[in-house]
Amino acid sequence: METRVAVISIIVEDIDSAEAVNGLLHEYSKYIIGRMGIPYREKDINIISVAIDAPSDEINALTGALGRVDGITAKAAYSKS
Repeated sequence: METRVAVISIIVEDIDSAEAVNGLLHEYSKYIIGRMGIPYREKDINIISVAIDAPSDEINALTGALGRVDGITAKAAYSKS
């Protein structure tokens, strides 16, 4: 199956949701190239970037599942190829 590279940007506004985010990322770990998390204490949020190489359906499923978690915003940006 053809894969695409994407970056999923995640904003965590409710720290109690972090466990759910980590659980979802663990489910898709076979596709994850790397991740970077930045706590932004001035705004009391956390910012996570996840680089992923997966079929488009899997990227969409992960992004959608993350976005359905309370206190989480998630968006994906895809490579052209």
